[in-house]
Amino acid sequence: MPKRSAARTVAPPVNSPAGEGMWPRVTREVAEDLAVDAITRDRAGKPPFDELARLREAGLPALLTPPGPHGRGTDWRTACAVVREIAAADSSIGELLGRHHVLSWSARFFGTPEQAEALELRAAGEQWVWGGSADIPGAGPESAGTEPELTLTPAPDGYVLHGRRTFASGVAVADRLLLGAVCTESGEALMVVVDPAHPGVTADPAHDRLGQRLTGAGSIGFDGVPVRPDQVLGVVPRDEHDISPFTTLAPLALRLALVHVGLGIAEGALAEARDASRATPRGWPPAGPDSGGYDERPGSDPYLLLAYGELVAAAHTAAAVVEPATEALARGLLAGRGLGVDERADIAVLVAAAEAVTSRSALQITTRVLELTGGADSLADDAGFDRFWRNARVLTAQGSSTHRLRDIGDHYLNGTHPPLTLRA
Repeated sequence: MPKRSAARTVAPPVNSPAGEGMWPRVTREVAEDLAVDAITRDRAGKPPFDELARLREAGLPALLTPPGPHGRGTDWRTACAVVREIAAADSSIGELLGRHHVLSWSARFFGTPEQAEALELRAAGEQWVWGGSADIPGAGPESAGTEPELTLTPAPDGYVLHGRRTFASGVAVADRLLLGAVCTESGEALMVVVDPAHPGVTADPAHDRLGQRLTGAGSIGFDGVPVRPDQVLGVVPRDEHDISPFTTLAPLALRLALVHVGLGIAEGALAEARDASRATPRGWPPAGPDSGGYDERPGSDPYLLLAYGELVAAAHTAAAVVEPATEALARGLLAGRGLGVDERADIAVLVAAAEAVTSRSALQITTRVLELTGGADSLADDAGFDRFWRNARVLTAQGSSTHRLRDIGDHYLNGTHPPLTLRA
């Protein structure tokens, strides 16, 4: 493991032209810093306050906001590269950053250009970390007949928010929450921004997750929290066919960001397993009838070479499928409100393919890495290789590859568009 530096690099302002070339180096240094104590922090499972302090010191929360005037924020491809590299070192923090970046687009997805400009300017300047979800509680056919988890009661100065929801990241550490709630009077689904510092907001972090322990997951309660009109980004139509295709990029963006986290887990597990295998070579009889003894070189075991060859090929395959999905979503975000239904369908299919392939590769790689590093023996336990499998298992359980593959098949065979939905 690299030694943790006494003083970390402090990145230049996001809108500094001189700083543009620094971001790959800044990201790499943050990743190396997180890798030093990743095992200790994973086992402690505490809310990621210290980790967020490291990210803010490096300027990453401000960088991972939508691109704006004067060099503010960054493009989708760069953001995904940052998330992937951080995830290779600490996948929980990679997921936290990935969700933060997608949620930072919320004003563009659901609000007006004026709202987006004002919110993004302040968020970047103050380095907000976003939490919450773009899902709409109580809305959509899958929620028919159920009570919404979050409700908004009309009040003279806006609304009052009540309810409790479970979130996958940002509980107790987010600076702003994006929430979907249902108006008790009209039944409309609204997207709102809430400051979790309000005394009516209570957080209950989850401390005993199987994996992804440092995302800040848990539940949040809202007891009479006021929501002003300027905190309402917009109303989501009840009929999904009335929703803008651009708005429905929100769940696709989140799913693809998590794909990059999964790919980072696979690549991080492979890299650490390689280092461990090099440090503990296996003896293997050298080739040739006259040779004697054992070849102690790390690469002398043909079965080990075969195993790594298969795993590296699986990682490369996943990366090759993720790349076109990333490019397509980047084009969709640039299209904005001009994005068409057909273009959105093509993006959805590419994202679904990336999810299906990466989920399988991440589980295959992290499971095999445990075997290559000794399974339950001391090497695997001391090096914390189990965390890669646990993190991959929890991450991939958030979505169903079966559903994704069915949508791909239906689109290919029948030309059917994947459903427009605001649920990831």
